[in-house]
Amino acid sequence: MLLTGAEIVVECLKEQGVKTIFGYPGGSILNIYDALYKHKDEINHILTSHEQGASHAADGYARVTGKVGVCLATSGPGATNLVTGIATAYMDSVPMVAITANVTLPLLGKDSFQEVDIAGVTMPITKHGYIVKDVTKLADTIRKAFTIAQSGRPGPVLVDITKDVTANSCEFEPIVPEKNECKVNDLTIPSETLNQILDMIKQAKKPYICLGGGAIISEATDEVREFAKKIDAPVCDTLMAKGGFDGYDDLYTGMIGMHGTKTSNLGVGQCDLLIVLGVRFSDRVTGNVKKFASKAKIIQLDIDAAEINKNVRVDAALIGDLKCMLKVLNEKLQPQSHPEWISHILSLKEQFPLKYENNQLTCPFVIEELDRITKGKAILTTDVGQHQMWAAQYYRFTEPRTFITSGGLGTMGYGLGACIGAKMARPDKICVNIGGDGCFRMNMNELMTASRYHIPIIQIVINNQVLGMVRQWQTLFYEQRYSETDLDDGVDFCKVAEALGCEAIRVTKKEEVGPAIEKAIQLNKPVLIDCMVHEDDKVFPMVPPGAPIEDVFDADDLRKK
Repeated sequence: MLLTGAEIVVECLKEQGVKTIFGYPGGSILNIYDALYKHKDEINHILTSHEQGASHAADGYARVTGKVGVCLATSGPGATNLVTGIATAYMDSVPMVAITANVTLPLLGKDSFQEVDIAGVTMPITKHGYIVKDVTKLADTIRKAFTIAQSGRPGPVLVDITKDVTANSCEFEPIVPEKNECKVNDLTIPSETLNQILDMIKQAKKPYICLGGGAIISEATDEVREFAKKIDAPVCDTLMAKGGFDGYDDLYTGMIGMHGTKTSNLGVGQCDLLIVLGVRFSDRVTGNVKKFASKAKIIQLDIDAAEINKNVRVDAALIGDLKCMLKVLNEKLQPQSHPEWISHILSLKEQFPLKYENNQLTCPFVIEELDRITKGKAILTTDVGQHQMWAAQYYRFTEPRTFITSGGLGTMGYGLGACIGAKMARPDKICVNIGGDGCFRMNMNELMTASRYHIPIIQIVINNQVLGMVRQWQTLFYEQRYSETDLDDGVDFCKVAEALGCEAIRVTKKEEVGPAIEKAIQLNKPVLIDCMVHEDDKVFPMVPPGAPIEDVFDADDLRKK
């Protein structure tokens, strides 16, 4: 059938099973939006308040579903406003297709109005980038973009289309996309390496498992649980792996790294075998990399060969889909037993529990109340900072794809757009964004998006009237020189939220937290809860920058010094 380029874009989206997209129109992309108008009963378009919000919403949608998130923007500033969201998705291996429209082909390269080389701009932060100048190549390009975005290690792909291509016509033949599924029979593991790993596991007296975001991406939750039980090893996780192992399980020891638990950090330092599953060894995980897991042999399983020995030297590695590799290992492994080691780890958990000042309203208390009321079943998105760490520490996640946060890039302002995307993907779930007042200021305009479409998300602002994490560093390492971290300027977030069409609740006491959360859930509409906390609350435990993770300290240690 003969279709315009704009109609081909829409047909390709339908072909890929896309039901919801996020974007913002403009001159160069008008033809695509005109085509979307004719298919609004098939593809739900969410008009965000800013293109960055669209990219974060597509990202949140993708993380919750495992499917490709889609965002749209026009040329020039519309396209460049997607850049932070694309980089966020790239760092955290999130499948996304960003579709932009550029000026017409004769105007390319002439500094035309709202022209920018967005494919060039995003080259370092995408798996691949295309600029389509021929309508006959458009359908295949979009199909390739979806394949690349979700195959192997997922990530964002950019498709930039000149405006005349969206207007030109050509023949279009629909196809049925192939499903990208893990098949154990397709996995080739060298027998020598497999036997080496099985032998290392058999010989270990003190094994430890470190779970990374790859376990979530590969849908390997069941296999990870079976693996941990089979080798009788404690499990810690990185920020990106929350929900990949049940937070209530006795073998679970909490997060590792800069703000990880003492149990996880000390345990990894004491183990004789560390098995890392889908972990890229971020500096926030390893601390001083030269002293990381210094007593252990290390086995790394990852889909990306580039991650092997990139940051940490390992003793053995398997490359491939984690779910498939764990299936093979689980079939080959004999059950192990390490009662003394497990008893030691449990004693560490008892000796070093997470704790906080309980005589006033704090973010950890808010998170614990949220956990109690939602029974660990909500989807939490976060911005970046102290509140992000507290959410990771004190909410006991029981399911994968329920903690949505910017781990690699650390994008302030990420959470609200991501929460909108998450709720659009899982309307059956309670979706809550935890943000600091500094982050909330960056993209609070997306409350208008939630209000416009009646998206019942809950925005909790942890309002300490400072840039909390930066202030914490200034307190501990910069002799309390609080340079440009004071946000106490009289802004009333409740009034802002109400002006943007949302309900608002202010909380100043501990006893107000539970009722506020319950009311927000019952209202079933966009609600902001403004929680007033002390400016000098700190995230503990903490590892000093450049130190080994075993040097983790908490408030008690600080007082002793």
